[in-house]
Amino acid sequence: MGIVLGAAAGVGLSAGGQGALILLLRLREYTVLLGWLALAALIGAVLLGLARSALRALLVTVLLVVGLSALFVVGFAMTRSGGSAKAVKIESAPGRGERHLRVTAGEGFLDPVWCVYVHQGDSPWERRWRVGCFNGDSEGNALVETVWTAPDRQFA
Repeated sequence: MGIVLGAAAGVGLSAGGQGALILLLRLREYTVLLGWLALAALIGAVLLGLARSALRALLVTVLLVVGLSALFVVGFAMTRSGGSAKAVKIESAPGRGERHLRVTAGEGFLDPVWCVYVHQGDSPWERRWRVGCFNGDSEGNALVETVWTAPDRQFA
């Protein structure tokens, strides 16, 4: 069970390329929780499986040291990378109900950052492609408007 939870956390962190499944991208939001559950499951397995062994205390100590260190590093990195983005605009493509444009507003280091994505399909097989991200303070790189110009083209 701990290995499955750890693998799910790893898949969530590594997913994110163009056309990635949204279901896998959402695992990123729960990486620290999945890590805690995996650590608890592995320690429980060691405690139950090695009831009368000298390795029991050593394995639990190693799991705690390595697991807590990894969770601290991942948790710190996730808090530094910003919170989750909120959708501010969702617009369906003309003539293509399964494809829609989504504009999200996230918090950058100092300024807000708007990202434009194209989503296609329905859950759980929904996929996402990034069109671009725009800085909230830059006049030359500001997001003014997003519209569909055709069923397979958008203008940002």
